[in-house]
Amino acid sequence: MTTTTRTVEADQIRTRLDELTVIDVRSPGEYAGGHLPGAMNIPLDRLKHALPSLKEAASRGELLIVCQSGNRSRNACAQLAAEGIPTLDLVGGTSGWASRGNALDRPAGGPVRVPWAMDRQVRLAAGSLVLLGLLLGVLVHPLFQLLSAGVAGGLVFSALTNTCGMAAMLGKLPYNRATSCGVDLSATLNRLNNGGK
Repeated sequence: MTTTTRTVEADQIRTRLDELTVIDVRSPGEYAGGHLPGAMNIPLDRLKHALPSLKEAASRGELLIVCQSGNRSRNACAQLAAEGIPTLDLVGGTSGWASRGNALDRPAGGPVRVPWAMDRQVRLAAGSLVLLGLLLGVLVHPLFQLLSAGVAGGLVFSALTNTCGMAAMLGKLPYNRATSCGVDLSATLNRLNNGGK
């Protein structure tokens, strides 16, 4: 059973944000850096774990799925649609929301210094690995250039499949995990099961 996803602009939902159940699928570190008011954090890699709670929430009202720019939320909406869960996808994500002058909330007790957005972390890691492979290929042995080729292949695969293995690995680093960001998935699921309260 598949269900469709509708895309919405920030201006369309600004006045009715309190009527929606807002799910932010970014890493806990990114979420702690600022999220839509009332948003609950369920990272994309934990979405399957939250399916029963999300189905229940969708039966009570509309789910709005957000991320930083719209790529991960599109992926999340596709996963939820395949499970028969209708969703709204915010065009431009949290960045688009904030660029229109809308406020962002931060969790109480969250870190003073929040990690970079995941796409920025991926660009840094991929670029560093490519440069390292090229440098080692020149200074040590030409076979080290295979590291650069492997990263390039991974980026092509990522684009073709609209997935990102590097982001999944980076999301597991301590500064991106919930325990360091004041975000608790169990508490989020309890809140979701209790109508978002």
